[in-house]
Amino acid sequence: MTRRRHARSVMRRVPMIAWLWLLWVLLWGSASPVVLLGGLLVATVIVAGFALPPVLPGAVPRPLRIGRLLVHLLADLVRSGAVVAWQVVRHGRRTSAAIVEVPLRVDSDLLITAVAEVTTMTPGTLVAEIDRGRRRLYVHALPVDDEQDLVHRKNAVQGVERRVTRAVGAGRRHRGGITGRDPEGGRP
Repeated sequence: MTRRRHARSVMRRVPMIAWLWLLWVLLWGSASPVVLLGGLLVATVIVAGFALPPVLPGAVPRPLRIGRLLVHLLADLVRSGAVVAWQVVRHGRRTSAAIVEVPLRVDSDLLITAVAEVTTMTPGTLVAEIDRGRRRLYVHALPVDDEQDLVHRKNAVQGVERRVTRAVGAGRRHRGGITGRDPEGGRP
């Protein structure tokens, strides 16, 4: 292997090392020198010792878009937390809810999981089921009083999907979405 290839191989592993290192520090809940050095060592050994496949081929993390995703998530947390709290105070156990079927355009396990996680983190929504074959999320949402609320919830989850996809910069884009399949599951 030439020096250039070796340098490229090492550089491809740096994001995974950084991610594992960050997780290590967050799990320990400390930024002491021992935790920082130990985390860096553990992350480096794991990435060097295991031939990990690319998490998302062709993915290019975009820091500004990731920042926007986080800002939207924080705004959703505050806004929906207030709405859910008001519904509980106002209606108690009689708060209306529904299961909303949301078609997805992404066809990557990682992206579907990220969309489901971000959606579930928002108060008032919970991903009840993921239909991987049909690329659908079934989201328990509250409050849902009418058809307009259903459409709003569906659009909100699809907005999360767009922000997650833009933040990660996933794969190829085709007419029907990220993988070339339309949202109904067929080929374009």
